[in-house]
Amino acid sequence: MTVAIDRATGKRRGEPGGRPGRLTRLRQSYQRYWYAYAMIAPVVVVLGVLVLYPLARGFYLTLTNANSLNSARTIGVNRIEATYEFIGFDNYADILWGPTAYDRFWSHFVWTIVWTALCVVLHYVIGLGLALLLNQKLRGRTFYRLILVLPWAVPTFVTVFGWRFMLADGGVINAALEALHLPAPLWLEDTFWQRFAAIMVNTWCGVPFMMVSLLGGLQSIDSSLYEAAEMDGASAWQRFRYVTLPGLRSVSSTVVLLGVIWTFNQFAVIFLLFGDTAPEAQILVTWAYYLGFGQQPRDFAQSAAYGILLLAILIVFTSFYRRWLNRDEQQLAI
Repeated sequence: MTVAIDRATGKRRGEPGGRPGRLTRLRQSYQRYWYAYAMIAPVVVVLGVLVLYPLARGFYLTLTNANSLNSARTIGVNRIEATYEFIGFDNYADILWGPTAYDRFWSHFVWTIVWTALCVVLHYVIGLGLALLLNQKLRGRTFYRLILVLPWAVPTFVTVFGWRFMLADGGVINAALEALHLPAPLWLEDTFWQRFAAIMVNTWCGVPFMMVSLLGGLQSIDSSLYEAAEMDGASAWQRFRYVTLPGLRSVSSTVVLLGVIWTFNQFAVIFLLFGDTAPEAQILVTWAYYLGFGQQPRDFAQSAAYGILLLAILIVFTSFYRRWLNRDEQQLAI
């Protein structure tokens, strides 16, 4: 058998060549997918301007001692240049291990974890219960769905202000409690009742989303599974445990993750309900806002450091959560 050899390269003809370089692959990819790149370019630019640049700028501020007194500002026609200095990771050390670390960070961190866990559990349990009811053949089911979705459809600030009026000392809730000869709590003044009220309002706002998502998951479960389980003599609890919950696994994992992220960063409910009048009821995101915009001098560096810490906490939680879900799915597959 005769083998032809290319004199220029010394390789056999028909033999595949080496892997092209990175620039060559990039050029070939651009030539093939230029239309896709052109379509996503505006999105990349918008994300870069609205997300990446503020994030990079915020991280840089965490490495300085920037505040409202030493930052660049304009007073009248006079331009005052920035005088803040680079201090490295001192802001993070002060937040996590400084002399006031517990009062400024750890106490708010613990309350944020409790707030997130309680709210997400209530969202899921109540939302699942309502979804199970609405999945039944009820007269007026469409009307019930519309009513139950309203708290989610109404703008958050309208809902929270409505609750704030009702929870005031002379509000409807305390008036009803007094009419029943029950003690009227100081919802907006006492620390325990402030936290209780915040969880109650956030539950009211968050349950409809969970209900709608889980209702869609319930409707995607094959009804023949329930019929087979019922023919095998399974009770209602057994059908719920071995058919409903496994059927909702993918939906539940997604909505719980979204619920944790949204609740952990739920700024509107706490801020609109209390403003800066409830220091013990502030979660990390509202406390970061207070440091940056609610005090004098405004501490931009510390506020930005809180933001970076919040991002890091959520990234770590999301990574462990997804890894736990993947391991659980692999065990079920086995």
